[in-house]
Amino acid sequence: MLSTGGCPKNIRAIKDAIDVVDRKWRLLILITLSEGSKRFTQIAKDVTGISDKMLSKELQALELNKLIKKEVTHAFPETVEYCITPHGKSLEKVMTELYQWGLEHRKQIIGK
Repeated sequence: MLSTGGCPKNIRAIKDAIDVVDRKWRLLILITLSEGSKRFTQIAKDVTGISDKMLSKELQALELNKLIKKEVTHAFPETVEYCITPHGKSLEKVMTELYQWGLEHRKQIIGK
């Protein structure tokens, strides 16, 4: 199933990946940004239930991990948009697989 690099190496790589996306909101933010660049208020509207403080914190973490990029236009008034980076887009297959697994899991558990 995993590479032949040995169990500790596999665990380390998986732990690194989980550490980046294990927060409640991060994948949801990436999914909404996969539709295109958005301003803070647009992201907040799409990711229902997230507070402005938490959204700001999660955007910073995603930017630190190079999954998103903050774009500032220096016109008046200044605007800030966030967009997914190529590194962030590399998670698309993972998000699709999680979506498919989630549908199957719901069927198994709830029957829907």
